Amino acid sequence: MGLLATLLSGFASGETMAAVRRARSAAIVYAIALLAAFCGLGFLVGAAYIWTAARYGSLAAAIGFGLGFLVIAGLVVLVHSVMSGAQVRREARRRKADMKAIGITAALAVLPTLLKGGLKGKGGLGIILGPAVALAAYAIYRENVKSDTDRPDAGEG
Repeated sequence: MGLLATLLSGFASGETMAAVRRARSAAIVYAIALLAAFCGLGFLVGAAYIWTAARYGSLAAAIGFGLGFLVIAGLVVLVHSVMSGAQVRREARRRKADMKAIGITAALAVLPTLLKGGLKGKGGLGIILGPAVALAAYAIYRENVKSDTDRPDAGEG
C-alpha cells in the first residue's frame, strides 16, 4: 500500500509530471547532440576521403574507405557475438542459481512443519512430496528442453 500511496502523492504534487518533462527535454537535447555528432563525424570522414583522394587518387581512396568500413562492420559483429554468448552463459548461471535458491527456500519453509508435526501429522507426507514432485518435474523439463547454446541457429535472428 505504501508504494501506491507514494505514487498517488507524486501524481498529486506534480512531481511525476515534472520528472516526465525533465526526461523529455533531456531526450530532445541528447537527440540534437547526437545528430550534431553524426554530422561532424560525416564531415570528418568526408575530409579524410578528400585528403586520401588527393594523395593516392579517387579510386584508391574509395577502395580503401570501403575496405576500412567493411573491417569495422566485421569487428562490430564479432564483438557483439562474443558479448552475447557471454551474456547467454551468464543468464543461464543466474537462472540455475535462482532455481537452487527457490529449492532451498522451499525446503527451509517446510522444515519447521516437519520438525513440529513430523510425518504423522495431517498432510505430512504431502508436505514433502509436493516440493519434491515440483523439483523433479522441473528437472525433467530442463533435461528435455534444449538450451539456446545447444541449437546451431541460436545466434541468428
